[in-house]
Amino acid sequence: MTRVYLLAAGALAVALPAAAQENVQLYGRLNIGIEALHASGTGDNLQRLSNNRSVIGFRGTENLGGGWQALFQVEGTLAPDTGAGSIAARDTRVGIQGPWGTLFGGNWTLPYNGATSSLDPFYPTTAGYMSLMGNGAGATVSNTGNTYSFDRRQQNSVHYWTPSWAGWSARVARGMGEERPLDGARPSLTSAALIHDSGEWYATLAHEDHHDYQGRGHSDRGSKLGFAWRLGGATQLAAVVESLRYETATGKLRRRSVYVSATHQAGRHGLRFGLARAQSASGSAVETVGTVRAGPGTGATHATIGYDYLLSKRSSLFAYYTRLDNGRNGVADFAINNLRSEADVPGSTLSGVVLGMRHNF
Repeated sequence: MTRVYLLAAGALAVALPAAAQENVQLYGRLNIGIEALHASGTGDNLQRLSNNRSVIGFRGTENLGGGWQALFQVEGTLAPDTGAGSIAARDTRVGIQGPWGTLFGGNWTLPYNGATSSLDPFYPTTAGYMSLMGNGAGATVSNTGNTYSFDRRQQNSVHYWTPSWAGWSARVARGMGEERPLDGARPSLTSAALIHDSGEWYATLAHEDHHDYQGRGHSDRGSKLGFAWRLGGATQLAAVVESLRYETATGKLRRRSVYVSATHQAGRHGLRFGLARAQSASGSAVETVGTVRAGPGTGATHATIGYDYLLSKRSSLFAYYTRLDNGRNGVADFAINNLRSEADVPGSTLSGVVLGMRHNF
């Protein structure tokens, strides 16, 4: 039935311009990788074909006059490896845009997430920095469906984006408190990012609050700074520093992480490098929140080096080697296409070689 919905959505996107408006766009991304992975501790070896968040969607605007537009987007998941999909499980919204900015509601990537995701050349793949930055990936989540990740697309969220002034802009979002857990908590979310983009330089300061996610009266906070330097349009050097703070029934939990990346494009050939390092978490909390736990040896390092070859403006081949080293008590995993299981012992090293293809349309 899901396939029927996706086909109907595509047909509607093509038919709409003739019926109502002239600027509806059908778009998508197909991204898969053949992976050969290994996990120490268990000795597991795995070969698989993985989907790297392929998407299909349609979007458009309607001119309302006076510089105002109505806008919409419906974006769904698409899995070339299994054929699965859901018509509106990704960035989906309806709103209005004008001289004073953009206001919309829907299921959308939060400002905290979007502020730095473009600084990771392996986002979104198995090697993505979400293994350590943001404490995992929430592909499409609610206030109770995922209570640990700061890398999230939030259901039932309202967003406001300012216009850009001299390269400066701001984005804020509210994850509406619609869920009512039995413990009496009233979970909700607030996310914000201040961004400066001059072309050569990019900088951002982002913050996100999770209220009552770990129980009534407990708040979690994520803060990060991101920078990028673009040299001549071919090379980018970037860095992100992040602090995550959780508050649980048994105490507080804090982890600091840093990420650096470098990319260089020479004609059809692209070189990519990314390195994330998470310190051992501190605090009195005895719970493990996502993959964050307090104590010595709970940190991790995730390094990836890769190569891209452009077949065209829309298609490319890629290869990379990735390695995630946990401390002796660490339990970090790949955030997308995870490898660990609940039975895995702490301190595992996860590694693998990946060959893949990406096509945008």
